[in-house]
Amino acid sequence: MTLTVAVQMDPIETINIAGDSSFALMLAAQARGHRVFHYAPGDLNWSDGHLWTRARPVTVQRVVGDHFRFGEPVRLDLGEEADVVLMRQDPPFDLGYITATHLLDRIAGRTLVVNDPASVRNAPEKLFVLDYPQFMPPTLVTRSLDEARAFLAEHGEIVIKPVHGFAGSAVFRIGRDAGNLAALVELFGQSWREPFIVQAFLPAVSGGDKRIVLVDGEVAGAINRLPGAGEFRSNLAAGGTAARTELTPREREICAALGPELKKRGLIFVGIDVIGGEWLTEINVTSPTGIVAIERFDGTDVSAMIWDAIERRLAR
Repeated sequence: MTLTVAVQMDPIETINIAGDSSFALMLAAQARGHRVFHYAPGDLNWSDGHLWTRARPVTVQRVVGDHFRFGEPVRLDLGEEADVVLMRQDPPFDLGYITATHLLDRIAGRTLVVNDPASVRNAPEKLFVLDYPQFMPPTLVTRSLDEARAFLAEHGEIVIKPVHGFAGSAVFRIGRDAGNLAALVELFGQSWREPFIVQAFLPAVSGGDKRIVLVDGEVAGAINRLPGAGEFRSNLAAGGTAARTELTPREREICAALGPELKKRGLIFVGIDVIGGEWLTEINVTSPTGIVAIERFDGTDVSAMIWDAIERRLAR
């Protein structure tokens, strides 16, 4: 089966091909003989009942500094001429992101969008996880300084982060003395209209924050992300490093609980974050990463698993 694949992502010129999951998926699609096109979210257009974009055919290769070649741009009707759209632009999960999901909803039933745009819109990473409180660390969602202070008094040390943050940005650790808590709540209130997340600090994070990738509801692999020197954040974008890992029984229990719902929602490629082998902190559905590191450590071809899942859905 030869597919026409449109990849909605950030500029391909600036990606790090050594670890970029979107690039790995493009390489795998190309290896299967699929036709791959690239376009940016801002290139989406709707008119006369059609969703279309100015897209460029692209070929990719794992050569630093020479990793892509563009063909001439074309007008690509995503509902009529594309088989698959990979929605792979990075957050922030803002109104621009949400609007793109609404536009991509217009081609439902004709073109497979991965991940399903309505499900992405309804499952922001730090709020979707609230469906599974039995696996979460103590958590507060609030805009109130008084509530944050009470939560700190109860738990002794906390982490505060924006509800739609990503890649470990704007994540702060607050100690028992509550230093800077008032200032941070004030800053968050000025920067964002939505509530913020407060969680009990988990000392186990010093041993890593595990990224587990699920493909169509099934575990594909995992890596352990270790914080850099002087850091408590373990995100690779924040200086963390990846290491080989195995799943604990509790982590397998978490994956078994999430898997059927992810599959039902059309969330084919998902990355969940677990601390200390037991605490679920995020369910990443917008533009999850980690497959390149998993492939490097485990030899598991996660990209192939994702394309297998896509092709199975298209064959139904």
